[in-house]
Amino acid sequence: QVTLVESGGGSVQAGGSLNVSCEAYRYYTCMGWFRQAPGKERERVATITAGGGSTSYADSVKGRFTISQDYAKNTLYLQMHNLQPDDTAMYQCAADFQEIIGACHTSWSRYRYWGQGTQVTVSS
Repeated sequence: QVTLVESGGGSVQAGGSLNVSCEAYRYYTCMGWFRQAPGKERERVATITAGGGSTSYADSVKGRFTISQDYAKNTLYLQMHNLQPDDTAMYQCAADFQEIIGACHTSWSRYRYWGQGTQVTVSS
C-alpha cells in the first residue's frame, strides 16, 4: 500500500542542483532520505525528527544537501546542491516511529516504511 511517494528526481550535470520531495500519508516520528547506487550498499543521506527539531547528515553530503519538511503538509524535502557523479543513486524516502534522544537512527534497517524511490543521475 502506498505510504510514501517521492518525486523530483532527474538528471543534472556535476555542480548542478536538484530537489526531491516525499509526500507522506501518515505522521511519523522520524523520516529520512537514503540512497543506493549499483554495486553499493544502501546508505543514509539525511534524517529529520518530527517537526524538524533534529537532523543528521552523512559526511559525504554535509554542506551540500539540506533536509527539511513542511510539517503541516506532511511533506519531506531534500535540497541537493553541487551535485557530483558519486551522488548518482536511487533516492528513497523512509519513515518510522522511533523513540529516541536526539537525531533519528542513521541505519536504514531501523525504518520500516519506504517510498518507491526516485532516480538521481549526475553526469560529467
